[in-house]
Amino acid sequence: MREDMSEIASTIAIDGPAASGKSTVGALVAQALGYIYFDTGVMYRAVTWVALQRGIPIADEDAVTRLAETLPIEVVKPTVDDGRQYTVYAGDEDVTWDLRRAETNQNVSPVSAYAGVRRALVAQQRRIAQQGQIVMVGRDIGTVVLPEAECKVYLDADVAERSLRRYREVVARRVGQSYTDVTVAASTDDEEYAQIHADMMRRDQIDSSRAVAPLRAAEDATVIDTSPLSVAQVVERVLALARND
Repeated sequence: MREDMSEIASTIAIDGPAASGKSTVGALVAQALGYIYFDTGVMYRAVTWVALQRGIPIADEDAVTRLAETLPIEVVKPTVDDGRQYTVYAGDEDVTWDLRRAETNQNVSPVSAYAGVRRALVAQQRRIAQQGQIVMVGRDIGTVVLPEAECKVYLDADVAERSLRRYREVVARRVGQSYTDVTVAASTDDEEYAQIHADMMRRDQIDSSRAVAPLRAAEDATVIDTSPLSVAQVVERVLALARND
């Protein structure tokens, strides 16, 4: 029997730090409900990647802000069957996987902290959300972008666990496997993992202490620690919240 969509939250905001499970969970929740899935972080990553490619200094706030105000960014359903959850275009260029490169990871936090960049991109995010039936994922959705969202969730996990998840993503792409098929372990003795862990800690510090829209759970958000949970368990919890079960 078809669900009565009038009884389900039409706007679902999912926030949390890097690799807490937001993207995976958000995409699956949207799929289950037939909603639009929109990871707002890809917009900041697109601006970061294009700035790096054009030789725009990340430290030049004015130049990066001008880029954010003029760069056309589109997020659409996957156009290639390579494990992606969406396709991201910066102008006419498919930059989907470039957004997960190490240089993007290392530079996106300063870009996302710039007030002008956030102002330019938040306006687009709110416009997209107005149509409803959307799962919006990011770091300030429940607090800034959609403070009136009907369902607010904050996903968290230990930094070591989040670093391991990101490391597995990197390994999966390198060996051409699905992330879920990669079961490699990692330690601080592994240089690649150690760098990811250091980047993760640095990003947490920047995101949580920035003056504009710092990373935090909205007062009315439900906080879920994903460290001990499977993806399926987290998805079920979010769906229950959306359905007010």
